[in-house]
Amino acid sequence: MTHTSRLQTGWRSERFRLVVVLLAALLGLAVLAPPVTAAAGDLVSVIVRETPGSGNAPELAVAGLGGSVTRQFEVIDAFVAEVPAGAVDLLAGHPEVAAVTPNGAVRLEAAGWDDATGLGSYNPNTFDGSMYRIAQSVVKATDYWNAGYTGAGIDIALIDSGVVPVQGLVHPGKVINGPDLSFESQAANLRYLDTFGHGTHMAGIMAGRDTNAAIGTSNTSQFLGIAPGSRIVNVKVADSQGATDVSQILAAIDWVVQHRTDNGMNIRVMNLSFGTDGNQSYLLDPLAFAVEQAWSAGVVVVVAAGNDGNSFALRNPASDPFVIAVGASESGKAHTSISSVMDFSNCGTALRSVDVVVPGKSIVSLRSPGSYADVHYPQARVADRLFLGSGTSQAAAVVSGAAALVLSERPYATPDQVKALLMDSASDLKKASTRCEGAGLINLGQVLGRPTPTAFQTHAPSVGTGSLEESRGSNHVYDNGVALIGEQDIFGMPWDSASWSSLAAASASWSGGDWNGSTWTGASWSSSSWSGASWSSASWSGASWSGASWSSKSWSSASWSGASWSSASWSSASWSGASWSGNVWQGLSS
Repeated sequence: MTHTSRLQTGWRSERFRLVVVLLAALLGLAVLAPPVTAAAGDLVSVIVRETPGSGNAPELAVAGLGGSVTRQFEVIDAFVAEVPAGAVDLLAGHPEVAAVTPNGAVRLEAAGWDDATGLGSYNPNTFDGSMYRIAQSVVKATDYWNAGYTGAGIDIALIDSGVVPVQGLVHPGKVINGPDLSFESQAANLRYLDTFGHGTHMAGIMAGRDTNAAIGTSNTSQFLGIAPGSRIVNVKVADSQGATDVSQILAAIDWVVQHRTDNGMNIRVMNLSFGTDGNQSYLLDPLAFAVEQAWSAGVVVVVAAGNDGNSFALRNPASDPFVIAVGASESGKAHTSISSVMDFSNCGTALRSVDVVVPGKSIVSLRSPGSYADVHYPQARVADRLFLGSGTSQAAAVVSGAAALVLSERPYATPDQVKALLMDSASDLKKASTRCEGAGLINLGQVLGRPTPTAFQTHAPSVGTGSLEESRGSNHVYDNGVALIGEQDIFGMPWDSASWSSLAAASASWSGGDWNGSTWTGASWSSSSWSGASWSSASWSGASWSGASWSSKSWSSASWSGASWSSASWSSASWSGASWSGNVWQGLSS
């Protein structure tokens, strides 16, 4: 028996306030508003959506406010304009303006890396950020485990900085390497591996499992992630500095969609613990289009909201209304003890806010020895093999594991149904606005056995024909001091968004190892050319993975200076931490 979720009708209610981006709904937002009058202030860039039949009235309104139109969109009734900051609300109130949204880069709030060595000793039984406490007492993943659902049969695509085979990720069949699309792909000693430290942390949260660890509520001596029975499909896009370009991420998402069932894989969840400050309308944005193609293909896309602070819009592509945008709540000893959202967690706007929250403060997961984070933030080490970090990255990884558990219980559920189940069963927080918490804190105990709803989202879909550069926002990589900008990918190939979006929609953007007209080294991933072999504890054992070999020297560009890419020349400070939505690596004495 099924029931109809709020998602079917746009899922906008007093409790949930899920963003409905139906164009038809947007048309009537400001019909009763008074005429606009001129206002002063610094100019800001906005996207103005017009009502049908408005003619040039909105453009004239912009001029009357002291602004100017800078670009017209052909696909939708909208244009980009620069207007005085104080006139934005007036423009939005014009009877022939459907909506006004920010455009361009959002200013980053520098949060940096925290030194929290005074937190005390680590005991998974009592420490609020341990995976044991989060799984058992907060999101209630152990309710699923005890019912026999561990995520087995569900693969999670991790598009991140790679994964290293440390204990917790060497359980037989735990990790499958997809393509390495990072700047380190040409170096055999770096390929697939997490030289940044972020991807390994995410992998542990989502699906870590110590070898031979028993999956159950009483297991506190061994490490278990939220979905310990799931496999990780490792798609590396970032190097040791966390540097990557939007074109690499688009290629990674396209690969997942196109190869999600190759060689026995069953990719049903995709984790994107990063985001750009590109803020063009999701209706045009290439990243938004890419995640929507994954969603339409049956892959639940989970995205970190961002770590810029409560007053900031969601990062791209969390800003796309179809995906699950995850904010970070405080940690607590039990589900009922969590009452607020972390100050660093982006809340979004009245039009697009967070969907759900889970703990994202001081989360203990697996350490990547010798990685950038490990070398530069040794105070974040927990004993010998764990690492402490905070961010919406960690929160997104928790929800990705939760989605895998739900799908292991009901493998035929659609992404819309999974989103509806997680939101319908979430709990309101006492000290958080709906814009910051969305539906609230997820509770898998309330999802287990619940009827699968008839749910579908009716947002206007992205067409993907927008600008690659606007999708980047302020996040750029550099080659010998020159930023990669404009409508071109990392190989300098011209970007034709109309051609790419057509191929991506047909799951044909990859042809063997070619994407956007170039052969990506280490990426000949047709179903016949790669085996999908997974790691085993036997194949990654020995002294080669000792702490000595995972020194900072292992990651230096000198070991592969002849390559056309190098971590020294392709670097980006803006992608080191903050944009990866996991910007706080904390210390914990042990």
